[in-house]
Amino acid sequence: MIRQKTNWNRRSLLFSILALAAAIALLAAAGCARGEKSPGAELEEITVLLDWSPNTNYSGLYVARDKGFYAEEGLSVEIVEAPGSVIQLVSTGQEEFGVSYQEEVTFARCEAVPVVSIAAILQHNTSGFASLKEKEITTPADFEGHSYGGWGSPVEEATIRALMEHGQADFEKVEIVTTGEVDSLIVLREVADFAWIYYGWTGIQAELEGLELNFIPLREIDPVLDYYTPVLAAGEGLLAEKPELVRRFLRATARGYEAAIAEPGEAAAILLANAPELDEALVNASQEWLKDYYRAGAPRWGVQKREVWEGYTRWLYERGLIEELIDVDQAFTNDFLPQP
Repeated sequence: MIRQKTNWNRRSLLFSILALAAAIALLAAAGCARGEKSPGAELEEITVLLDWSPNTNYSGLYVARDKGFYAEEGLSVEIVEAPGSVIQLVSTGQEEFGVSYQEEVTFARCEAVPVVSIAAILQHNTSGFASLKEKEITTPADFEGHSYGGWGSPVEEATIRALMEHGQADFEKVEIVTTGEVDSLIVLREVADFAWIYYGWTGIQAELEGLELNFIPLREIDPVLDYYTPVLAAGEGLLAEKPELVRRFLRATARGYEAAIAEPGEAAAILLANAPELDEALVNASQEWLKDYYRAGAPRWGVQKREVWEGYTRWLYERGLIEELIDVDQAFTNDFLPQP
């Protein structure tokens, strides 16, 4: 699995948002802010939070750091797995940047959480529904009578329901099994009939293991589901107070991803040097596969389209997953990306 999906149900979502709102209020009241860097420091220290363990989604970050692109921008960048909610940590200013995804940012904006997507790591949604070939699940209508193993998010059920209804199938005939963060291939082998995977990692892993899957890409079922996942996010406070820092960070990051596009073998080697526990064959194969998705047909890396945000937001609203349409212009921005 390439990135984390938060195990939110409606009650836990409300609890998380209330806790986050309280944290923001406390920080504002106390005047808390990240400490100023030492005047004599040559490089400004910042942190990037990962929403999952190291994988090829993040290669450009490691490339930018290890090839000195961040240092050239006067930055010393620490890349760490988030100890909690990425959204909470960046929106409250506790850390500068983090990896998130369009769904999470949209839910947060619905609750007025001041977080903004500042760059799309991938231009297309590489996720979809996978099953063992022997299950003969080739369309969403085939979900009927089978079990689904997933993270427990309401977005999952809404997506499955909508796709099945479009195929005139009965969602009530699907058994939902909450598996949390269990490896998706284990889920498919041992727990459930189909799962939501990210092909750039889990699909490639299945290929290497000789496991035959049927895969139904979301973006091929409905163009509105070709949303941005993952993205880089930051808090509104950082964007307002340190816009040049954000520009420097994104300028170096864009160079890192462009280098990963041009030299996927080198990018894979850099990722493996930072995460030697990863399978070398998987990293190399995934890196080669993903290089075509980092920029795809976009004019430059990181660009986000307003119609993508509008379309998916309306999709969530029409299915009752959000109570009102958000102002998408507050949810994302291209303003800090390097200009051509």
